[in-house]
Amino acid sequence: MEPKPARVRIVDAAHELMGSIGLARTTTKEIARAAGCSEAALYKYFPSKEELFVTVLKERLPKLGGLLDGLTAGEGGVEANLTEVARQAALFYEQTFPMAASLYAEPQLKRRHEQGLRELGAGPHLPIQGLDAYLRAEQRAGRVRADADTYAAASLLLGACAQRAFAYDALPGGTPPQPLDAFAASLARTLLAGIS
Repeated sequence: MEPKPARVRIVDAAHELMGSIGLARTTTKEIARAAGCSEAALYKYFPSKEELFVTVLKERLPKLGGLLDGLTAGEGGVEANLTEVARQAALFYEQTFPMAASLYAEPQLKRRHEQGLRELGAGPHLPIQGLDAYLRAEQRAGRVRADADTYAAASLLLGACAQRAFAYDALPGGTPPQPLDAFAASLARTLLAGIS
């Protein structure tokens, strides 16, 4: 079996470490060691830990950004589209919450990380903006009420998905009261009842 390319090993190692010990405690030195390469080799592919984090989000986690980018007003049912967004968002936040939560314990590191994300044109606001853009397009197509606040609707849906990841993580077994598919369908149906 041929060994994985260095870049793949680095992203795999970063994903594993960020998910297990958190972003704040994961160092580039540890990532390089886990990937079986030097720290210099890591920096050949990724100029910063923030860029590596964004790569992990894009390449190793549920494809929330790609899903939002691919939504087209008038295609598919709005409820079905929102259900899939809720499903993918819940999975995405479930995996990113343990990674990013450690940053909140270290304000200086959190500020540096946020600055790095801004420089990369990334950040947690992008899914809200993407879903808002889709809902505004559906509004123009007449499938969402003209007076509906699409930004608030996007924030409610994605906020509920993020809260699901946060709220039930501390419970024994971390099991939410509804299975993921039922949660996503119920959330989409409830939201749509208010905006269609």
